[in-house]
Amino acid sequence: MGFYDYKVKTRDGEKLDLRMLKGKVVLVVNTATGCGFTPQYEALETLYEKYHDKGLEILDFPCDQFGHQAPGTDEEIRTFCVKNYKTQFEQLAKVEVNGDKEEPLFTFLKEQQPEDTVSGTGSKLKMAAISKISKTFMQPKDIKWNFTKFLVNREGEVVQRFSPDHKPEDFEAEIKKWI
Repeated sequence: MGFYDYKVKTRDGEKLDLRMLKGKVVLVVNTATGCGFTPQYEALETLYEKYHDKGLEILDFPCDQFGHQAPGTDEEIRTFCVKNYKTQFEQLAKVEVNGDKEEPLFTFLKEQQPEDTVSGTGSKLKMAAISKISKTFMQPKDIKWNFTKFLVNREGEVVQRFSPDHKPEDFEAEIKKWI
């Protein structure tokens, strides 16, 4: 199976067929509204506004697996994001990204890019510390925390995986390569 073979649940209970994104550059992110990385929503929205007309799509999957930092219903999470960060990109239903109940799309993404791209020694140390407190980080390819980001090119290839502390503005050049 490839990226375009998946269907994911939208926040209103419908199915989004990823085939509809063929020819687009897609950034897939697992998010949380009560996380130290939550302010990344602002940079994600900036990227979306800057590159959406050139083919960038962002798929936001709220996830409550890491410290229960994504409380509330899908609609409450959406309201928070729109109110606080004015997000316009696609926000889907809350999912699990590790373990027995993980969203199949995330199984695929992790198989394609099993390791985070981290920036510098400080990032490596921070991600090592986060790995130790994550209760769902069991396998080396598992997602360590909220705001892990996967970049998918126009052909549906997962070309990069960014660690939670890798800020969206820091990998804008990587996105521009694929736009």
